[in-house]
Amino acid sequence: MEVETPILSRAAVTAPALASLASRVSCANGEGRCDIYLQTSPEFPMKRLLAAGTGPIFQICKVFRDEERGRLHHPEFSLLEWYRPGWDYHRLMEEVVELVRVVLQRPAMPVERISYRDLFRERLSLDPWSATPTSLCEAALGAGLADARELDLDRDAWLDLLLAHCLEPGLGRRGMTFLYDYPPSQAALARIRPDPFPVAERFELYVEGMELANGFQELTDASEQRERFESDLALRRHRGQSLTPVDEPFLAALEAGLPTCAGVALGLDRLLMVATGADHIDAVIAFPVERA
Repeated sequence: MEVETPILSRAAVTAPALASLASRVSCANGEGRCDIYLQTSPEFPMKRLLAAGTGPIFQICKVFRDEERGRLHHPEFSLLEWYRPGWDYHRLMEEVVELVRVVLQRPAMPVERISYRDLFRERLSLDPWSATPTSLCEAALGAGLADARELDLDRDAWLDLLLAHCLEPGLGRRGMTFLYDYPPSQAALARIRPDPFPVAERFELYVEGMELANGFQELTDASEQRERFESDLALRRHRGQSLTPVDEPFLAALEAGLPTCAGVALGLDRLLMVATGADHIDAVIAFPVERA
């Protein structure tokens, strides 16, 4: 079922890696003006609908992220997001494959799947579960990132740096590459599986070195989700970032009961870049922000 959720919210994403666009609007109770945030994803309200019993749902919508501008980034972009109650994230990957093949009109487009840990071990000879910030810095220097020694990063930031500069460019060069099972510290809203090496049941899709989609086996535990939000806010405070209001109605929906489900968000602008052979996101947007 197609759904529509608000673009504006009184709550905002807590993830330190994301920056929300904010404004002020008149309060309904007549008490002046209050803060309002443009959605970075429709995830929270869509999960509230799932908890209310909608069954499988999707939507195509505009989302907004501050501090993101470049060849692959625009502060306003389009997402296709959908959720499948009763599915696991591996089954959802198969549906993403079907969709991309149809959209790109490439029915035999090859598919590669590799776990996050195996990618780092095979291509950088590093185990991301045990590597120290020092060893990750040395790997960055060895990969030609000459300024790495000047950076003061935590472990996840080093992993993100190595992934972005050393590994992502080679993903999806012969078709689609699914990178899956991330470190628990990068779970976001995904469930963590308690293996001998615990993993976040999360995947990302890459085509031609570009991330197109991000999917989860969704976390359904309200208490654990609240702990993650509080941890996010503590990190934002440590970094001097703005402290965003937690989405309490979303947490209440988890408490009421979110069904076991898998969900994914796919960037339509980037998919259109692949379809048209465009090298810059501005080529598939009629009015980039500088001309809006």
